[in-house]
Amino acid sequence: MDTSQTSSPSWDQLFDIAAAQSGYFTTQQAADAGYSPQLLAHHLGSGKILRVRRGIYRLTHYPADEHEELVVIWLWSEHQGVFSHQTALSLHQLSDALPPGVELTLPASWRKRRLRTPTGVTTYYADIKPEEREWFGPVPVTSPARTLRDCALADLSPDLLHQATREALERGVTSKSELKDVLRALKPFGGLKP
Repeated sequence: MDTSQTSSPSWDQLFDIAAAQSGYFTTQQAADAGYSPQLLAHHLGSGKILRVRRGIYRLTHYPADEHEELVVIWLWSEHQGVFSHQTALSLHQLSDALPPGVELTLPASWRKRRLRTPTGVTTYYADIKPEEREWFGPVPVTSPARTLRDCALADLSPDLLHQATREALERGVTSKSELKDVLRALKPFGGLKP
């Protein structure tokens, strides 16, 4: 017997799940709140919920969130992805540059999976340690130190890398000892200038 599913649908439980995720929820989360596929279809037809993409829904009247598109991508990743690289730089406000799209790091084991990546999303594969991640609202993001290291390895322009590194050090969100790889990447470009 599946104990994860309640015996009757609980709108309150579904709302609580969605509220923690900017108004979004997955088919599995709806099932955990007692909603069958038929009941979801009924609420879709009545306009109470919207289908955003396969397996991901939104409460129609839930207030919009500035970064809710990230929640949809995180739900697509089955709660496994961590926003990284230039997306993380932007979320941490360490760079003025706008990221070219959304960058998401998935577990290394996902490299072999056949995925239909959402439009505008670039995926990387690595295992991110718990201490290398933080929360930005309802979604995980790489820590400032991990973000800068990822950007250095991904050949972020030296000017942007320098700006982001200076900003992170000045704000005290990381230390030089955590950024040895970043400082090494900046060395051919004059190092970390004051």
